[in-house]
Amino acid sequence: MLDDNAAYAALRSRDARFDGQLFVGVTSTGIYCRPVCRVRTPLQRNCRFFESAAQAEAARFRPCLKCRPEVAPGQRLSWTVMDASRTLARQASAWLDTQAGLPDGPHVAQLAQRLGISDRHLRRIFQAEHGVTPLQYLQTRRLLLAKQLLTDTDLAVTDVALASGFGSLRRFHAAFAEHYRLQPTELRRQRPTAPEPQGPVLRLAYRPPHDPAALWAFLAQRAIPGVEAPAPQGWRRSLHWPHPTQDGRWLSGWLAVRFDAPHARVELQLSPSLVAASSTLLPAVRRWLDLDAQPEQVDARLKDLPHPGMRLPGALDPFELAVRAVLGQQVSVAAARTLATRLVDAYGEPVDSPWPEVRRCFPRPERLAEAAPDALGRLGLVRQRVGAIGALARAWPTLSPLLQAPALGSPGDPLPTAVQALQALPGIGPWTAHYIAMRALGWPDAFPPGDVAVLKALTQWLGRPCSMREAEQLAEGWRPWRAYAVIRLWASLCPTPTLSPLS
Repeated sequence: MLDDNAAYAALRSRDARFDGQLFVGVTSTGIYCRPVCRVRTPLQRNCRFFESAAQAEAARFRPCLKCRPEVAPGQRLSWTVMDASRTLARQASAWLDTQAGLPDGPHVAQLAQRLGISDRHLRRIFQAEHGVTPLQYLQTRRLLLAKQLLTDTDLAVTDVALASGFGSLRRFHAAFAEHYRLQPTELRRQRPTAPEPQGPVLRLAYRPPHDPAALWAFLAQRAIPGVEAPAPQGWRRSLHWPHPTQDGRWLSGWLAVRFDAPHARVELQLSPSLVAASSTLLPAVRRWLDLDAQPEQVDARLKDLPHPGMRLPGALDPFELAVRAVLGQQVSVAAARTLATRLVDAYGEPVDSPWPEVRRCFPRPERLAEAAPDALGRLGLVRQRVGAIGALARAWPTLSPLLQAPALGSPGDPLPTAVQALQALPGIGPWTAHYIAMRALGWPDAFPPGDVAVLKALTQWLGRPCSMREAEQLAEGWRPWRAYAVIRLWASLCPTPTLSPLS
């Protein structure tokens, strides 16, 4: 945490590097803001500085309606830059971010069990790191999500309460009035613009610089026709998504993202059918576009590698990414894309969208679990991949919780449990498991072993042949951002396009 003088200097300069890591409460107004807020800078004697929105709200400050703290970027998890207790506390808060919208949880005891520590120890290290209890942190995340849905969508107040994780409308009204000193309907009347007719637009901030053209180029190489497509300044795609409050029910729809670079934010448009899943979708979108990265830290460690500023492309649908990783084993990107297209045409479901290029959803796990091996073989899949996809689909009810939440691992041995579970399946080796963790979990230190493209890129970069042992030695110096190094090395093998996929 910066001292007050340095924090005030960051506030005066509106330094976006501290967005999401620094909040200022103004005692003369009772409101807290992001450091990038464009209102008149308050006097320093009226400022109190906090590391999180939860700390500011615990001190009885209300969120600013102009800079909207609920859209601020979060913090990227890493394991090797802090001590064990801080790592566990950061993992706990990241997990709470993804679970805030669940009405019957999450429970502190459940989180402590996942981390392998006692409830008491979790509360102690969480308080020391974040300045609030896990329940206070969770309450803040729910209230900020509710504030965003009230501002950006037309959801009924009752639906907003449920989507934000409040078990009843009465509890939601009581908490909202206590913390923000106004009723939810009052906030909705104050929203500056009406929602878009095609679907609500939710705003998500990031810390610049961000190179969206490099992100879209990576995705465009792997795009499945009918499922996803480039759009002006962004991307469009279909999506199957599990309902956050109703086990076994899936939601189908579409979404579109567009980068608003002058304001360092992304505009996310959701089909009305997906709005009810906002609590779990928003963290997934942030991970997909790597909006919580701290680019100055990554670039400082990888300063000698090509493509500085490139983010880590994630994945919205972990099952889709896992199947595509299996399809991509020992074949080219183009061949894997062809196989994925055949799979979607044979087993995907149609979806209504505003765009003709987005017309089908990727197959759901249960559909592929029931697919006959011979039928998959006729699509051009070899026997080993058929077996791996079937095993993956059947194991998905167990794997899904491991791949839809932040990777929780021991600070001394950060290998996510998901990687170990994936490698236990037939046909999924270390490379495939690390690739899935790198993109589905957004694990920043994943390093797919034996990657031929990494060796080729290092050979070009070094100007001489590079062995796998030397590559692994070099990678030790890239920790905890080895996944970023892999993405940059892969990008160095691709010719720079004269036209962006956005055009």
